[in-house]
Amino acid sequence: MNITGPTAAPPAKKKPLYKSLFFQILVAVVAGILIGHIWPDIGAGLRPLGDGFIQLIKMIIAPLIFLVIVTGIAAVSDVKAVGRVGVKALAYFTAATLFALVFGLAVGNLVQPGAGLNIDPASLSQDALNAKTATAPPKDAGAFLLGIIPTSVIGAFASNSLLQVLCFSVFFGAAIVVVGRERCLPVITLMETVLELFFKIMSWVMRVAPVGAFGAMAFIIGQYGLGSLSTYALLIAACYGAAIIFIGLLFVVAWVYPRVPLWQFLKYTREEFLLALGTASTESVLPRIMTKLTNAGCSRATTGLVVPTGYSFNLDGAALYLSISLLFLAQAFGYNLDLGQQLAALGVLMLTSKGMAGVPGSAFLALSATAGALGIFPVAGVALLLGADRLMDSMRVVVNLLGNCVATFVVARWEGQFDRAAMLRAFAGEMTTADAGPESIGAGVPGRPAAGTDVELSSAAATPAAVR
Repeated sequence: MNITGPTAAPPAKKKPLYKSLFFQILVAVVAGILIGHIWPDIGAGLRPLGDGFIQLIKMIIAPLIFLVIVTGIAAVSDVKAVGRVGVKALAYFTAATLFALVFGLAVGNLVQPGAGLNIDPASLSQDALNAKTATAPPKDAGAFLLGIIPTSVIGAFASNSLLQVLCFSVFFGAAIVVVGRERCLPVITLMETVLELFFKIMSWVMRVAPVGAFGAMAFIIGQYGLGSLSTYALLIAACYGAAIIFIGLLFVVAWVYPRVPLWQFLKYTREEFLLALGTASTESVLPRIMTKLTNAGCSRATTGLVVPTGYSFNLDGAALYLSISLLFLAQAFGYNLDLGQQLAALGVLMLTSKGMAGVPGSAFLALSATAGALGIFPVAGVALLLGADRLMDSMRVVVNLLGNCVATFVVARWEGQFDRAAMLRAFAGEMTTADAGPESIGAGVPGRPAAGTDVELSSAAATPAAVR
């Protein structure tokens, strides 16, 4: 395989600051905070703007994941390689989640955020907690695993169940590999074309991203106010402090193994991270972050498998919050958990924290299930966190999203499907597989060179050009 580097593109003319999506979202977030603080009733009423934008994104997520994974597996043309990626991803997710939980427990023991509150259990009502969690009863491990298998393919797409869509996508992509790429070429070509259409739709949706960020932020501040910061000051400080240290550890992991300069990556994806912060949702940036990771040298198959799976299995920010909050609640009721009880809590949290992405009141479900299993403090005590939960969204969103990005780089490097040179070109703003467009996901398919590249493929080539 002879692959020449990308042709030098003429320097792009710098667009005005007001046309930058990052600047527009930043202004929208600041405006939302001001509106929510000065006119809380108006701010609380702007929730439909944020919800509407997230629904527009959800509209394309399921088919986009299906198309990315199927075409990615078809490009790799190796079912065993796909299986290895999945196993390695789950191994990394388990290790990362376990470390986040242990680290959170260490921070909770050190800071003691709930000490001295002396809450009377009799003063608590279960009603508020029930209103938050009644729509989604917690699942046991068996029910969760069975829930990954769709009973209806159409139902999986209709309900936007990402794990079920991913499960079917892997089967579909593997079937293409087994039947043969040549025989399935018309199907693959059709999927590539449809994928371009979805990315065109996504580009239209992203034009209203600042409106969505403005509405979501105005609602959060208007509904919950900045005043509640003082009530949970120590808990918030513990969670955000732990998040900052954990992010520092992610910087180390990203540099030591896949050799990714994470600061440059954050600069490269600043629009996606700011949008996730503004909307308090990682789902709002799922399509864009997959595109950016593919542009940055991760193979399409690895990105398509790791990122959606990580949205349910690699919630590092949520793991930090759950472990610190569990100790906060125990301390608030006057209980000091010994090492055995904390290890038991660790095991329960490892189970209850999985698959909670996108579930209403997921943190409360996990904590309620853990409190019920341990029997140390009343389940109704979880209602103490109702006022602080929304204030933790920024911490959870950033750590969850960054953790999944680092996981993608690590697994891609582990599997030998990471092109560091392409990553550096992407960080430098040069044309690589594409420049944040649909061709980035279409790139790497044998016979389909990416925009701005000069690629010569031998007839034996079966792996994406980006794969080393």
